[in-house]
Amino acid sequence: MIATVKGKVFTGLNEGRRFTELPWVRKIVKEKLGFEPYPGTMNLTLPSDAQIGTLLKKFKGWKIPPEKGYFPGRLYKALIMGKVAGGVVRPEVPSYPENVLEVIAPTCLREEFHLKDGDEVKVKIWLK
Repeated sequence: MIATVKGKVFTGLNEGRRFTELPWVRKIVKEKLGFEPYPGTMNLTLPSDAQIGTLLKKFKGWKIPPEKGYFPGRLYKALIMGKVAGGVVRPEVPSYPENVLEVIAPTCLREEFHLKDGDEVKVKIWLK
């Protein structure tokens, strides 16, 4: 199943950068998606009616098993703006917002598409 969502870019807390630089995260992204992630995630806020949080819970993707001191997460294959093969990371953190999507790719997506906060981005997510 493929879900297509549109969200607006926003600046996060820089936690995605630290996460994507962890060797065990880089390894699973390379194994499952075939690329080394750019250091950082592109954060999207989704409309409140975009049921993606529910879908991501239903379709498990690939588990990102944590090392000590970290929470687990899930990884899904994605296509960003119809052009860049990437992924979506869903942290399994208590109270993680349902309307936030963390997008990863082998390149800096903000630079690739000349994006700034508030710009709309379309992402296709392969659910398995």
